[in-house]
Amino acid sequence: MVALSVLGAVLAGCGGETSGPPGNGPGAAGERSGAAGPSPTTASGSPSAAARTRPVPALPPGPDGLTPVFERASDPASGAPEKTVALTFDADMTADQGPRAARGERFDNPELIATLRRLKVDATVFMTGRWAEEYPDQARSIGTDQRFEIANHSYSHHAFKAPCYGLPVLPRQDMAADVRRAFDAFRAAGARNVVPYFRFPGGCYDRTALRALAPAEVTAVQWDVVSGDAFAEDPDAVAEQVLAGVRPGSLVVMHCTRSAAPVTEQAVRRIVPELRARGYRFVKVSELMAT
Repeated sequence: MVALSVLGAVLAGCGGETSGPPGNGPGAAGERSGAAGPSPTTASGSPSAAARTRPVPALPPGPDGLTPVFERASDPASGAPEKTVALTFDADMTADQGPRAARGERFDNPELIATLRRLKVDATVFMTGRWAEEYPDQARSIGTDQRFEIANHSYSHHAFKAPCYGLPVLPRQDMAADVRRAFDAFRAAGARNVVPYFRFPGGCYDRTALRALAPAEVTAVQWDVVSGDAFAEDPDAVAEQVLAGVRPGSLVVMHCTRSAAPVTEQAVRRIVPELRARGYRFVKVSELMAT
């Protein structure tokens, strides 16, 4: 297993503290079939077997049935690792931010999505259910484009462990239901390319959260490269941080929230060609997890 990195403080809801039990990580063996679309669901809220159009790799439960955690692709036992990298974008919106959106604050970033399409970059968007409700047309557009997959970032964007950058904290008994509610929001928006992956708000979790989340039947997805795009004003600084951190199999955390990460799209315009010049191929988390 690749050890979880100690990460610097980033956007309160998408980067920073991580902690997890031994034995949960990208070195875990096995595969579970997951969800490829939001049609009929299991009790967990993930799409049922009847709705799958393709198998989606997922890690098996960890020790004592805990939710497994994936951080980056494991290095192969022999030979040079393939130069793949997964860019992931957190579409954050906390449940109580509706009034701010009504006053004109933008929690979306359509220019970023357009740039990813123009540059032909496959990516995974970790979306909150509240974001999908605020921007259903965009959620549907992203979630029906084969270049993208939507993963779960909770419904409320409340913390699953305290303290976590000042986020309100979900009661343990509500955690799995909050994740199911987000899957319901994706389905209501018409998204189809939904995968059974989950990112903890703030990246904050502990053993209690992994146990509480187990009924949702998801794989928790962290990262090994922090972009530093949260509240950044210099796109070159963001790009340089990503370019310095990426190695084969890396998973990069960025944001799809223009009010809180206003230079991400500009940074991506530099990151993509420079990584391609180094021989990297951009993949979704589902492909990275399958390697």
